[in-house]
Amino acid sequence: MKYTLTDGFLYYIEYLGNKDYRQQFASKENLNLLHSISEEKSTYRYAPEKWSIKQIIGHLTDHERVMTYRMLCFSRKDPTLLPGYDQNLFVDNSRFDEQPFTQLLNDFENVRSATLSFIRSLSEEQLQLIGKAWKFELTIEDFLRSIAGHEQHHMDVIKERYLQ
Repeated sequence: MKYTLTDGFLYYIEYLGNKDYRQQFASKENLNLLHSISEEKSTYRYAPEKWSIKQIIGHLTDHERVMTYRMLCFSRKDPTLLPGYDQNLFVDNSRFDEQPFTQLLNDFENVRSATLSFIRSLSEEQLQLIGKAWKFELTIEDFLRSIAGHEQHHMDVIKERYLQ
């Protein structure tokens, strides 16, 4: 791969590759895998400083919320410069490990449903609108690709390091 995790959006867009982001958002494959994980297993960390599975799911949900808000602003041609966010601060100040895993999954599914509704509301022209968040300037469609690639990256980590 050309990009690394430190490249942020570009890494996740590349990670998605040629996969169709719309199909990725509509797919139930990742949710089905997550629903197969027990409450006990959902608190597992493969190393002490790593997030639990619950925290990863909470992070995916937070990330999709933040990104969808950014895309909403871009689609409405709001020129406000949007800041980045500190994912570790978000996780550190969450209650993900205290919540039932089923609740976290339900929240993730609800956010995904809202994202899918938002995607369907966008015209082809809106998908090509460019927005700037932190230091990145991308089309709305690229933001969608990055969300799908971000999710797939974390799901692959769960499969390789948490469920082996």
